[in-house]
Amino acid sequence: MPQELSYFRLSLLSFLRDSHPNLATDANLITARGDAAAEAYSAAIKNGQSHDHAAEAASEVLYSGLLFSPYRTVVQILREEFGKEANPALIEETAVEVLPELKDVFAKYELCDDFDTTEEYDQLYTELTGAIQILLEDGI
Repeated sequence: MPQELSYFRLSLLSFLRDSHPNLATDANLITARGDAAAEAYSAAIKNGQSHDHAAEAASEVLYSGLLFSPYRTVVQILREEFGKEANPALIEETAVEVLPELKDVFAKYELCDDFDTTEEYDQLYTELTGAIQILLEDGI
């Protein structure tokens, strides 16, 4: 990753570190999305749009397909369902560790940016809770 990153690249990097840590080291993704977002912003301004509209257009490019976070979902489940058993300082580390083991559960669903607002989300949440319980009992 270059020393100096554009605003959009930095924004995406920060978002990925928080919501998709497995993608935070993908320099190609960060570069491509950051540059495309900057171009969308610039094009909107050149077309006479407001800065707010231009920022919205850039955000759509920057975060498309990334708004629903399996990682954040697992973190939420660990906090809400296993908060008494889990060490709060290790919840995010535990989420990174168990996430690869949960890929088959996530694969059953058509994940999209607003998946957490769908009826299927509750079913996913329940399935993940059970799978995480088994993983924790097995010492993962």
